[in-house]
Amino acid sequence: MTDQNTGTVKFFNEAKGFGFISQDNSSKEYFVHANNLSQPVEKNDKVAFDVREGRKGPEAYNVKKLQ
Repeated sequence: MTDQNTGTVKFFNEAKGFGFISQDNSSKEYFVHANNLSQPVEKNDKVAFDVREGRKGPEAYNVKKLQ
């Protein structure tokens, strides 16, 4: 098992149920769907997440808000 990635929620549209996370220490951004969240998130929330291959490329899943 690998360590989870950390990042910041760049954008999240609650009505549409998706957003993007900017990975810390990287220029990578990952799509995130509401089904992959353990709790609601908002823009600028710090999160931990795993990455997997989604239908349209890499996506964040198992997303947890950090304190």
